[in-house]
Amino acid sequence: MPKGSNVAVPTTALRVELGWRSGPGVPDADASALLLVSGKARSDADFVFYNQPAHASGAVRHEGKRTVGGQVTDTLLVDLTRVEPAIETVVLAASTDGGAFGQVPGLYIRVVHDGQGSEVARYDSADASVETAFVLGEFYRRQGAWKFRAVGQGYSSGLEGLATDFGITVDEPQHAAPPAPLAAPATTPPPVPPSVVRTPPPVTAPPTPTASPAPVRLTKVTLTKEAPAVSLTKQGGTSGALRVNLNWQVRKQFSGWASKLGRSVAMHADLDLDLCALFELSDGSKGVVQSLGNAFGALHQPPYIHLDGDDRTGAMASGENLTVNLDHKDAFRRILIFVTIYEGARSFADLHATVTLQPQHGAPVDFSLDECTVPSTVCALALITNQGGDLVVQREARYLVPERGVSPQRTVDYAYGWGMNWTPGRK
Repeated sequence: MPKGSNVAVPTTALRVELGWRSGPGVPDADASALLLVSGKARSDADFVFYNQPAHASGAVRHEGKRTVGGQVTDTLLVDLTRVEPAIETVVLAASTDGGAFGQVPGLYIRVVHDGQGSEVARYDSADASVETAFVLGEFYRRQGAWKFRAVGQGYSSGLEGLATDFGITVDEPQHAAPPAPLAAPATTPPPVPPSVVRTPPPVTAPPTPTASPAPVRLTKVTLTKEAPAVSLTKQGGTSGALRVNLNWQVRKQFSGWASKLGRSVAMHADLDLDLCALFELSDGSKGVVQSLGNAFGALHQPPYIHLDGDDRTGAMASGENLTVNLDHKDAFRRILIFVTIYEGARSFADLHATVTLQPQHGAPVDFSLDECTVPSTVCALALITNQGGDLVVQREARYLVPERGVSPQRTVDYAYGWGMNWTPGRK
């Protein structure tokens, strides 16, 4: 589609893919959506992005990012059947992290029928330059039906500039306010004659302040080898649910056996990874949360950690998720998040994985795993420790190689000194 053109789209669930080619010096990008009435968002809840991944109506959901063979896609699911009648436009945008859109090759937006997989519309952007936020397209109503328009216009002020332009209140560091002017000196009232009695005004209760919705936070934290740790407290993650997500993608598809680094590696389409957590509570109790043995944990009683499910294919956009109840953060001494290969591969070679920790009330923390160069079937992802009441997340990204006859769980235990007794388990 050329810029400015439009096309009718079916009123159904549509998958919107923002795509580009990755490479050295290419900044990362993130998809977002705004639901508008008369050109403005009704409230901050009408903004869907990485820190606020779903609209309350269920009409728009941010599904996450995938990388396959150097091609990156960040996906939004837009169900037009669930868009509220008052909403006239759904803006489809993106923002960069670490550069401008002029440095992002092969930038495009693609609309796909979610049920059929057929492409409904596609717009390839070719003229981006200094923009750090970009509106690639929009859905809009016309006479009871929906259309998609290719927009291709941006902002040099980033996601904050985009959001505030559509009426979103952003909670970002602001410049200090100028000092208030000096108050005028108080004047002494004239004396009251003794014959005059003044009745004090009736005492009335102060008006109850109206609670305003909390502004959205745009901050993200990416852990690296150079900066491997972050405090959840400093990022605002002090209560509510902490969602730990593991998403993976096979770099190469193998139909049988392949030789890599002098060893045989099996990598099949039915690759099954298991997200797990070793925990030690402040009372000294220890344990594991994992799908093996149906040890899914509990969110509102010890260990206050729950495994949401078991994604046995890796095809789900949501991947695997653990939830940690930060309302009980004082109960934790340490938590080790790790992943094991249950079946479908002999090692993590040729696997790309991303870990995201999303506090309910703070900035998300994410990192990617390094390429695996050893025959590893277990990887320690992140270590969360209680340091004086503050939970600190440490990026581990540490591939471990079990000895013959030693399980991946026992291998992690030995490496981090958990000191647990292990017995065979099954799903």
